[in-house]
Amino acid sequence: MMVHFVGAGPGAADLITVRGAALLREADLIIYAGSLVNEELLSEAKEGCRTMNSAGMTLEQVVIEMKAARGKNVVRLHTGDPSIYGAIREQMDELDKCGVSYEVVPGVSSLSAAAASLKAEYTLPGVSQSVIISRVEGRTGVPPKEDIALLAGHGATMVIFLSAGLLEELTERLIAGGYAPGTPAAIVCRASWPDEKTLRTTVSGLCETARENGVTRTALILVGHFLEGARERSKLYDPSFAHGFRESSS
Repeated sequence: MMVHFVGAGPGAADLITVRGAALLREADLIIYAGSLVNEELLSEAKEGCRTMNSAGMTLEQVVIEMKAARGKNVVRLHTGDPSIYGAIREQMDELDKCGVSYEVVPGVSSLSAAAASLKAEYTLPGVSQSVIISRVEGRTGVPPKEDIALLAGHGATMVIFLSAGLLEELTERLIAGGYAPGTPAAIVCRASWPDEKTLRTTVSGLCETARENGVTRTALILVGHFLEGARERSKLYDPSFAHGFRESSS
């Protein structure tokens, strides 16, 4: 038996990896995150494959189903890339306890899909060379040193998950941390889905923009000057910059 934790990608069915799609076709059981995963992907399943929506299940219930499928191929289908807010570590810990083998197949994260939708690059010379991925503290806490205001103090590009319903607090924390109210920001709702929304705004305009467009969940918040036009030219393709594969022309 093998359990395959597969990243389904950000939403569009054709953004799953080739390996992930192949594993879906071979699976005897697919347990998928139904509230987030595009159900079009289930059309890849072979005849006789059992599918289960985990949206209403607990960790214990998911693990029981995995263990009951001994001798079969199991796909645990997660949204985006399972290593980012995928809650897979706790599942793997339980499988370790009962000696069940597993592997992780990476997927395209919604943070990549959001940048693609905006035709943006997170890391720009002279603008930002770091990307901070985080979330606002809500019903579940975050480590004190990872408070949004402290992270905002770096002035780096920020990609904020799981916070579309906490925009007032997010705005306050971003400004308290050092971002000016007019710092460029964007809300990308359901990146790569047919009903995707990309909304450009500022840090101070996040709440109003979300309210005017009916965004309450399933959205990423992007913050930083990478969203502006001004930038330096990359040295990678600069003719005056030599590296191991090219000599300088100057």
